[in-house]
Amino acid sequence: MMINFNQLRIFYQTAKYQSCTVAAQKLFITQPAVTAQIKAFEDSCNLRIFKKKGRKIYLTDEGKALFEYAKKVFEYEKEIEDVIEDMRELKKGVLRLGTTKTYARAYMPLFISKYRQSYPNIRIYLNEGSSLEMTNSVLDFKNELVIVAKVEENPQIHIIPFCQEEIVVLLPPDHDIAKKKSVTLSELAKEPIIMKERGSGTRKCLNETFAQKGLVPNILMETNNTDFIKQLVHRGDGISFLVKAAVSKELENRELVTIPIEDCQIITDVNIAYLKNQHLSTPAQAFLDILEGLTSEGTPLQSISSLVAGMLIKPL
Repeated sequence: MMINFNQLRIFYQTAKYQSCTVAAQKLFITQPAVTAQIKAFEDSCNLRIFKKKGRKIYLTDEGKALFEYAKKVFEYEKEIEDVIEDMRELKKGVLRLGTTKTYARAYMPLFISKYRQSYPNIRIYLNEGSSLEMTNSVLDFKNELVIVAKVEENPQIHIIPFCQEEIVVLLPPDHDIAKKKSVTLSELAKEPIIMKERGSGTRKCLNETFAQKGLVPNILMETNNTDFIKQLVHRGDGISFLVKAAVSKELENRELVTIPIEDCQIITDVNIAYLKNQHLSTPAQAFLDILEGLTSEGTPLQSISSLVAGMLIKPL
């Protein structure tokens, strides 16, 4: 037989209070409706679950057994209602984020700290990878929101401009070019270059910049390991190009140096990306609201560094 949960609910309330009148009040229905549904429930079970003595009703042994099971059902129902309410109010839930390794290490801790101040019970999963990998992770439902450089157009992805970041040339301190005040892109194209792999926003931006100048870079090696790139450049094995934020400490400590490029400034756009035509979960929407609130009237930031500097001045 298929249990009618409406009848089960009426049975439970009637058994709980041992009164059709009270059950009717609790369920906002009439007493005759309670009586009729109890009879229908007994008929469908082919059991007598109540017995009467005068104006009072009592559970039979079969009714007592059913009541214990019904009690568990509606206790779970209450737990489910509480969980739903907690998720609506961001007292419980999961947030899945993705970004590049540079932003994961440099900026995400600050953004996540700000988020957790308001929503301390949300469990956060942060994934790292190239911009292309993180964009694909949205398509695969692995992440809901990602902060990435724009690598390719995708009609399924909604893009919100977040900031712009400068890509700088990296040189070892003793490199001949490092002694100059500036350098042209054509001079740099002749140097052995340790390049980010395809799929990174930095690589896409550099490919476009060299192509616009009609230049073909002398690529010595390709890797997505930023720390490895910095080590190789420091050893003098080649030069490279990275987002300035990724090498701020090395530049400050003079482990690596950079000089202006005369004929261009290499800028990459950083975006917030998520699936079109899909509702964001409540935790993801709350994180998006925080990120959008950090920009000025919808205008992209000049760099996340400028944002972080402002956030460090003011308490989170």
